[in-house]
Amino acid sequence: MADRPKVLEKVLIANRGEIAVRVLRALRELGRRSAVVYSDADRASLPVLLADEAHRIGPAPSAESYLRAEAIVELAREIGADAIHPGYGFLAESARFAALCGAAGVKFIGPPPAAMAAMGSKIESRRLMIAAGVPVVPGGEDPLASPAEAAAAAAAIGYPVMLKAAAGGGGKGMRLVRDADGLAAAYRAARSEARASFGDDAVYLEKLVERPRHVEIQILADEHGNVVSLGERDCSLQRRHQKVVEEAPSPAVDAPLRRRMSEAAVRAAAAVGYANAGTVEFLLAPDGDFFFLEMNTRLQVEHPITEMVTGIDLVRWQLAIAEGRPLAEELDDVEIRGHAFEVRLYAEDPYRNFAPSPGRIERLRLPQGPGVRNECGVYEGEAVTIHYDPLLAKLVVWGADRGQAMERLDRALSELRIEGIRTTAPLFRALLADADFRRGVVDNDMLDRKLAAGELTPTRSALQRELTTIAAALEHLDRHGRRAARSLARGRRDHWRGAGRREALRGT
Repeated sequence: MADRPKVLEKVLIANRGEIAVRVLRALRELGRRSAVVYSDADRASLPVLLADEAHRIGPAPSAESYLRAEAIVELAREIGADAIHPGYGFLAESARFAALCGAAGVKFIGPPPAAMAAMGSKIESRRLMIAAGVPVVPGGEDPLASPAEAAAAAAAIGYPVMLKAAAGGGGKGMRLVRDADGLAAAYRAARSEARASFGDDAVYLEKLVERPRHVEIQILADEHGNVVSLGERDCSLQRRHQKVVEEAPSPAVDAPLRRRMSEAAVRAAAAVGYANAGTVEFLLAPDGDFFFLEMNTRLQVEHPITEMVTGIDLVRWQLAIAEGRPLAEELDDVEIRGHAFEVRLYAEDPYRNFAPSPGRIERLRLPQGPGVRNECGVYEGEAVTIHYDPLLAKLVVWGADRGQAMERLDRALSELRIEGIRTTAPLFRALLADADFRRGVVDNDMLDRKLAAGELTPTRSALQRELTTIAAALEHLDRHGRRAARSLARGRRDHWRGAGRREALRGT
C-alpha cells in the first residue's frame, strides 16, 4: 500500500488560463491555499487575480517560464507548497517533471512517473495494451528504420495506412498514406515533424480505420490499486486532429458497448499501475469495433462534460487521490444522467482559416441560466497574446437529453458576447444548423470535410453579431482616436505654456 501523504494544505498550480482557474476554484471550496506561477505576459491574468499567491516564473516564451521544470519545483519548496497540480499541457505529461517533484518531496497531482513514461510512448503503450488484452489497431510494434521497412509493413497490413510519431500527440508527426507511391515522402515528412515537435523522430505504422469516431473513457484510479470508469465522451468533431466539440455520452455508444469499452479502459490503466485521473482514448469503427488509440495521463480539457453527466468533481478526486484516499464506493456504479456538450472558444477566426486573433477583449458577456457552465480563463479588458494556446474558455451545457442540451447550447451561444477579438463561436452556431451534427452522425474527419466544402457557413444571426462587433470596434477606435487627439493638443498647449513660463523666468 502506498504511503499516505499529509493533507495537501497548499498547492502550486503550474499552469495558466482556464484550467488554472478551474483548479483554483476546487482548492477554494476545500479551504486549501493556492499559488500560481505566471509569465510576464500573464502578469494581470485571471489566475493571478484569483490565487492566494502568485509568483513570476519568467518572460513570455513558455520555454522560459511555464516549461522551467526545475525552477517550478524549487519555487514549490521555497513557498512551502505540499503539492503541484500541472493542469494540462506544458509539463502535465512529463514523467521527468513528476520525478523531480517526488525527489523534492512535493506531491505531483497526477500518475506515477513510470505510468506516464509507459503511456507516453505510442509503441510501448501498444505493446502493453496487447499484453493486457486491450484491442489495438492492426499495425507494427517497432519503430520503422527506413522507407523500405515502412513499405514492407504497409504491404503486410494493406493500404490505406497511418504513419504516426512514437512520442506524438495532437496530430503532430502523423501522415495518411493511401498507396505505395506516397509512402516514402510521407515517411520522411512524418519523421521530420516528429523530430521538430517531440525531439524524437521514431515513427510506426497502423492500418487506417476509415471514418472512425473518437470515443474516450474517463477513469479514476487510487493509490491502492482500485480503478473505475466514469463513462465515455465523444470527441469526434476535430479540426486537423484537434478537438473542437465534445459531448457525453456518445450518441454511438449503447450500454453493452459502454461496458466493454469501460472494461478495456480499466485494464489499460491497471496494466501500467495508474493512479489519479486519466483518459483512455479509442477509435470506434462504423461496425462497432473499437481500438486503443492512446492514454492521456492527466486531466482532459473536456473533463467538465463528464462532471455534468455524473455529478462527480474530478479535480476534487484528483486531490483526494493524491492525499492517499481510496476511491469511494459511490464510484463503483456511476449512473449517467442527461447529456452535455462542450465547445472550445478559441481566439481564432474560423472563416479565415482559423487565423489567430490576438488583441484586447473590449466586451465580455458570458451566458447564464439553467444547465450552463462557463469555464473561462479571461476577463473583460484583458489582452490576449500570441504566446500561448488560443483557448480562452469552454462553454459547457447540460440537458435532460441530447435535444435539450442542443437547445441550451443554441441559447447560450446567442447570449455570448466577446468583442475586440474574433473567436470560434460562429462555427458552433453553424454546426447547430447542420443536419449531420444534429443527428449525431459524425466522424473524426467530418468537420474538416465540411469546412473544405464550405458547408459550415455563418448563420444570419452570426453575421449580424459580426457586424455589431465590427461596428463596436470602429466606434471604440474612433472614440479612442478623439481622446488621443484631445490629449495630444492639451500636451502641446501645456508644453508651450511651460516653455513660456521658463522664458519669462530666465528674463527676470
